[in-house]
Amino acid sequence: MTKLLIIGATSLIATQAENMLLDDSDVEMTLFLRHPEKPDDKFKNLKVIVGDATNYDDVYAALDGQDIVYASLAGDVQEEAKTIVKAMDDAGKKRLIWTSSLGIYNEIPGEFGRWNQQVLGGYCHRYRLAADVVEKSDLDYTIIRPTWLTNLDEVDYETAHRNDPFRGTEVSRKSVAAYVISLVKDPDKDVRDSVGVDKPGTEGDRPRKSVMLANGGYEPNVKEDIKVRFK
Repeated sequence: MTKLLIIGATSLIATQAENMLLDDSDVEMTLFLRHPEKPDDKFKNLKVIVGDATNYDDVYAALDGQDIVYASLAGDVQEEAKTIVKAMDDAGKKRLIWTSSLGIYNEIPGEFGRWNQQVLGGYCHRYRLAADVVEKSDLDYTIIRPTWLTNLDEVDYETAHRNDPFRGTEVSRKSVAAYVISLVKDPDKDVRDSVGVDKPGTEGDRPRKSVMLANGGYEPNVKEDIKVRFK
């Protein structure tokens, strides 16, 4: 049985993965939460740890007995990355699945790349700093770079590796969760790689307007108007 620690367990992508793994007898999940929210009743039989991903002692203690760490985090992601990498090194844990963002390497070609950098510039910079921490570690990491996210009830995705150009403009959170699960099931897959995830056939200059609005983003008139929230 694989023991999986999910740090940031209430994020929308992580919750999708938890739902998909709930009845899987081959994976034992432990949920690591920043705030002591009561998990959904369907998760009542899972182990829940309340802690802070920037607190070394919290993370180190949570790693006991775990095989794989999946982190789906927001906030001070660079500090969270530093803490998790150090705690995993000290605990002798190797396999890390880390959720990041598209555009952190300026890897998106054409007009979509230009527009995405305009809208997500500061956001991408924070996640790039965190990705640098992970990539400089000696962990068996996979960094996941999903494109603009939807809540569609579908699993339909393709991947692009570290030095490949990004293609699609959207992907469902359920699809990203399915890719996470594929890594949990096959821990040797895409090790020490940074993998873009998008939905085939969604190439274009922009995500659909409904996708932008659902993520709190919109076409900016001035830089100060940009408001984007990913989770």
